[in-house]
Amino acid sequence: MRNKPWATAFLETFGDALISDPTQLVSNWKKRLNCEILHVEIGSGKGDYWNKMAHLYPSQGWIAIEKDRNVAATCLKKHMEQILPTMALINLDAKDISTWFAKGEIDVLHLNFSDPWPKKGHSKRRLSHGIFLKEYARLLSDSGEIQMKTDNSSLFEFSCVEMSNHGFICKELSVDYRRVEHPEDAITEYEQRFLDLNQPIYRAVWRKKDE
Repeated sequence: MRNKPWATAFLETFGDALISDPTQLVSNWKKRLNCEILHVEIGSGKGDYWNKMAHLYPSQGWIAIEKDRNVAATCLKKHMEQILPTMALINLDAKDISTWFAKGEIDVLHLNFSDPWPKKGHSKRRLSHGIFLKEYARLLSDSGEIQMKTDNSSLFEFSCVEMSNHGFICKELSVDYRRVEHPEDAITEYEQRFLDLNQPIYRAVWRKKDE
C-alpha cells in the first residue's frame, strides 16, 4: 500500500480500540474486551474479516494484528463507525506476540491469506512455520485452535505438515472451502478477490489438543 501522509497522525489520535502497548494487557485481554472467548487474527489487512466476525459473534473478543502503519490506519478509518467494545487492533509486528499474551490466553488464532514466502530459504518467515507454532501452542488455551485460510496450495501443504509435526490435531480440512456457503465464517477482502477469479480457497482447523 502506498504511503498515506495522514496515517501517523490518525493513529496517534485514535481511540481505545488501538492498543499502542499490548504488553500492558497481558493476562487481562478478556477483562478489557469483556469476553470469555478471545480471537486473534495475525495480518488483518483492511479489517473486513475482523469487523464482520466481531459483529457475527458480539459476545466474543476480536483482536486484529496488522504491522503496516498505512494498512492499519486504513482499517480503522474504514470501520471506525462500527467498532465494538469487544474489538481491538495492534499496529505492531506479530513477531513479538509472545510478549503480548499470557500462556493459554488465546482461544482461536486466525491466519488468513498470510504471505506464502514461496522461496525455500524464506520458509522460516511463514506464519505456520514450527518456530511460530511453538509460540502459538504456549499462547493457546487447552482447547484452543488455529484456523487458516489461503489461496496458496504450496503454503497449505507446508502448513499441514508443520502442524502435524508439532502436535496439532487437524479437525477440519477443505481444498475448496467456498464450494458451499459458510455463513458462520466471514469472507476476507483477499478471499473475495480469489473467489471472483474462481480460485479455490484452502481452509483447515487445527486443535492444540484432541477433544
